[in-house]
Amino acid sequence: MPNFGDLIGALLKSGTAPSTGNRMGNALENLQRQGLGEAGGGLLDGILGAVKGGLGSMAENPAAAGGIGAVLGSLVGGGGDSVKGALGGGALAMLAGVAMKALMNSGQAEGSNAFSGGAAPLGLKPPETPDQEQALEQKASLMVKAMINAAKADGEIGPDEMQRIVGKLREAGTDDETRQWVMMEMSKPLDLDAFVAEIPSPEAAAEVYGASLLAIEVDTDAERRYLQQFVQSTGLNPAVVQYINQTMGVA
Repeated sequence: MPNFGDLIGALLKSGTAPSTGNRMGNALENLQRQGLGEAGGGLLDGILGAVKGGLGSMAENPAAAGGIGAVLGSLVGGGGDSVKGALGGGALAMLAGVAMKALMNSGQAEGSNAFSGGAAPLGLKPPETPDQEQALEQKASLMVKAMINAAKADGEIGPDEMQRIVGKLREAGTDDETRQWVMMEMSKPLDLDAFVAEIPSPEAAAEVYGASLLAIEVDTDAERRYLQQFVQSTGLNPAVVQYINQTMGVA
């Protein structure tokens, strides 16, 4: 099976949506302002530190380079092969942090296993046991499927687009098994009910919603309908959805 954390980074580098970098940047800046930048060993500092080799002076001084969104925008679709792991880990951390804050602000985090005792969820904090490593990998696989399914919202992914994505994945250093897995997932008809059945909790649903926003521009009726159907099918609280949209800079 693929390394799904790296695959997230490779998919982001493949050029998922023009606004992806800005959305990640908006979310990271908001999380930093709300005090989550220090969670999990320094979320923002860790991401920028990990990609300095691929971004040079932009990562050293993101403000001068146009903000965190501009730095991540340069990383998405660029940078060296080595940054895909940092980008994937950064995306997982960002999605976990945004979901946690969205559920906390809506009052839904109380009693949650993921957020009990104020602990940061997996993704925002590193795994500490083999079971947690497996759980984080399962979460990453769900985020990859979310991105691929969102890309199908306008219809099936055509052969030309599929070949473009696979070519970008090859450039990002993915192996044959990973590319074959992605092609298989992209070739499947969109089945929202089956996908929703894989989502184990409201916390995961909030993260999946955020991952979907990284894959599409949300500028067509089909994409908007897909997100609305996802929200209805998972029962996501409208306040959670609104927070995620605002945090990631989606109108």
